[in-house]
Amino acid sequence: MDLLPLLLMFGLLGLMMYFMSRRQRKAQQQQHDLQNSLSIGDRVMTTSGLYGTVTDTSSDTTITIEIAPGFETEWLRAAVREKVNPSVDEDDEELVDEVDDDEELVNNEPPPVKSDTADSEDIKQK
Repeated sequence: MDLLPLLLMFGLLGLMMYFMSRRQRKAQQQQHDLQNSLSIGDRVMTTSGLYGTVTDTSSDTTITIEIAPGFETEWLRAAVREKVNPSVDEDDEELVDEVDDDEELVNNEPPPVKSDTADSEDIKQK
């Protein structure tokens, strides 16, 4: 009779370990597929948070990433965390249009600055 709770506990523990390892294997397979699908021109982020564009994938273990115009570095494929899409926000485009329409900014004239000394003199007189 004391054997049944012990067997149930070990069975439950074994089932939890199976599902945890299954999830981990699935994540490893997705990462492996990502690293093998890299091609020239892909925008990527490394595990250290560095963004760049893939410029060479001829090696099986390393890739070359351009992190700034004319500055290329060599990385292990395993260091690539994810592909990122270069995105252009519509809000940014609207902001550029608003700035172009604003006459003060087009003429490069700063807005007038109000002097605090004039306000403080008015307060002292009252």
